[in-house]
Amino acid sequence: DGVTEVLAHRRDSLQDKFVEVPCSEDYDSHKRFEGCTPRKCGRGVTDAVITREEAERIRRIAERGLSLGGSDGGASILDLHSGALSLGKHFVNLYRYFGDKIQDIFTEEDFALYRDVRQRIQQRIAQAFGISSASMYLTKPTFFSRINNTEAKTTHDEYWHPHVDKVTYGSFDYTSLLYLSDYTEDFGGGRFVFLDTGSNKTIEPRAGRVSFFTSGSENLHRVEKVHWGTRYAITISFTCNPDHGIGDPVLT
Repeated sequence: DGVTEVLAHRRDSLQDKFVEVPCSEDYDSHKRFEGCTPRKCGRGVTDAVITREEAERIRRIAERGLSLGGSDGGASILDLHSGALSLGKHFVNLYRYFGDKIQDIFTEEDFALYRDVRQRIQQRIAQAFGISSASMYLTKPTFFSRINNTEAKTTHDEYWHPHVDKVTYGSFDYTSLLYLSDYTEDFGGGRFVFLDTGSNKTIEPRAGRVSFFTSGSENLHRVEKVHWGTRYAITISFTCNPDHGIGDPVLT
């Protein structure tokens, strides 16, 4: 593994931590949007944007939604935008599959909290990278993840492989993660690791902690395998290209 440096310990309460890294060339092969496409790249961590109490409320949204399904393997996904929900070895559309019963599972307050949290994270990213929040658009996929130590059954369950978000998804310019549970208290393993040449930079999840980064190859990363317990997080992603933008989820 080379040298491992912990960027953020679970016990830390970080106001703002930001590390600038040189941008990769990934953005050159996509259309550039002035005032948004990364010219300054890096990664940040903050415990000052979302409270632990808000994180607990959001985790309960994830728990209620994921209780309707769940992967046979260790990684389950819930996407409130598209309705994608892990079910066994496949995905179903939550809204079509459960229809009107959705009103019994989620409330308008749930979606309002989700929207509020998304806006605060978007503003924090814009501030860190010196861009306009209005030039960023939410993009897909944006999803809850629930990971435990069940053996993977399909490639969708193999969440631990190193990857680059811009390469995987194309539309991503800025990625954020809001952690909804605590490393070493709720689960073991499952740390988030940036893979730099000759060293790793690690973030230990903590409920309410937000990590964010530019989505190109300058931020190759992986998640360690979860050894015990359950790890909850939500991935919220942004693009500079309005054609790839999506609206906030709506409780229909």
